[in-house]
Amino acid sequence: MTTFAHQLKSEIARIARKEVRAETTALKKTTAQQRSDIAALKRRIATLEALVKRLAKGQPATRAAAEPEEAGQGLRFRAGGFASLRKKLDLSAHDMARLLGVSAQSVYHWETGKSRPRASQLQAIATVRKLGKRAVQARLAELDAAA
Repeated sequence: MTTFAHQLKSEIARIARKEVRAETTALKKTTAQQRSDIAALKRRIATLEALVKRLAKGQPATRAAAEPEEAGQGLRFRAGGFASLRKKLDLSAHDMARLLGVSAQSVYHWETGKSRPRASQLQAIATVRKLGKRAVQARLAELDAAA
């Protein structure tokens, strides 16, 4: 009787292994497909992030071009033009900042193109652009006297 029980037990184990193997094979195929899909998605994300980074570098120029239209003032700003205005008026960055009511660091960032002035600051720059050297020196003297 023990041989019958032993054979029955071994046959059940064999059939169970066969069923488990079939299930695990399907599971392994699914897992391999999902890993492949995940790798493809990671590659796609990396390329999209690189594209976003590239576009973000060029975005300040396009955003600044749209800003004057939104404000309705029609004022434009160019970093090189601002730097040449400061040099033409023979002003230091600190003096130009005092004249515009901003920090010297802001003036530096505007000239290097790291940032752009706000609409209110564009209005102040346009006002300074209309002044000559003597008028600028007189306005700085007024600011010194007021302080």
